[in-house]
Amino acid sequence: MRHFICYDVLDEIDQFLNGICAVGVQKEVSFMWRPQLRDADDEHILELAVVSEAKVIVTHNIRDFFGAEKFGVTIYQPSEFLTYWRKLK
Repeated sequence: MRHFICYDVLDEIDQFLNGICAVGVQKEVSFMWRPQLRDADDEHILELAVVSEAKVIVTHNIRDFFGAEKFGVTIYQPSEFLTYWRKLK
């Protein structure tokens, strides 16, 4: 199987990630309040959202994030988030 690399897409991804890194702020994450979610492998995502004051988490795995709302975080599936995002514009 041959793989073809589209360098324009790679350049866009690189620019996007550089933009995130340019505005990102390092935060300390505390593991003192675990467990909160059904799946322990998802705890770090919720912790990161809480310490970064994120309002949403976008994931296909919404059922394992039940309880995130008590931290002020709304969970969206990707298609739901796009609908939400378009309404904000």
